[in-house]
Amino acid sequence: MADHIESKMEEIADKISETFHRKSSSSSSSSDSDDDKRSHRHKVPLKAKVYRLFGREKPLHQVLGAGKSADILLWRNKRVSGGVLGGVTALWFLFEVIDYHLITLICHILILSLSILFLWSNASNFINNSPPNIPEVVIPEKCLLKAASCLTVEINRAVDVVRTVATGKDLKTFLGAVAGLWFVSVLGSCFNFLTLVYVVFLLLYTVPVSYEKYEDKVDAYAEKAIIEMKKQYVLLEKKVMANINKEKKN
Repeated sequence: MADHIESKMEEIADKISETFHRKSSSSSSSSDSDDDKRSHRHKVPLKAKVYRLFGREKPLHQVLGAGKSADILLWRNKRVSGGVLGGVTALWFLFEVIDYHLITLICHILILSLSILFLWSNASNFINNSPPNIPEVVIPEKCLLKAASCLTVEINRAVDVVRTVATGKDLKTFLGAVAGLWFVSVLGSCFNFLTLVYVVFLLLYTVPVSYEKYEDKVDAYAEKAIIEMKKQYVLLEKKVMANINKEKKN
């Protein structure tokens, strides 16, 4: 009887030890898996910051305003973008190729519009038809004040840039202004004003959508070009400052 009781006690002790070992092994395996996950998280490398042209952090659509103008420039709606491009091209063809004058075109359009409306209003009494509903157009004063305010801010900013360049405090701004004016003068000698405006319009219509399509490649080449330009700028600045110091000593 005593042997039977002892065997039962040994079986119970064995079961208790087995369950204890299982729990300890499961907890250790879970802790190991947690450690592996943590170590895996630490091992995942952080993504390097991708260089974007002009240091932008937002997508190109948001940079352009994320509105209808951005949709037109990026050809989100091909019908509208194509219609705008066709209209501007037709105007350029009229003024540049056919040599049509702006004042003449405006007068002819007004004469045609007023004649159609006048005849329609008078003929409606004879044919029992409703006359044309001409809406009353009133430009709100707030829009004009807002436009004048924005224009004033931009003019003051341009004057401030000119003043900064003229004082000679910023060599980088001076070189950029000279290079920009020289480039515009070269373009002005090659094209007249209207053709130059049309070329700028075509660039605005083609460059953003092409850049958005090949964004990564363009940014990579632009990063290399900007690094090289900064190196050349540092060398040029050193030479200019050295010449200035020599002149002061002399």
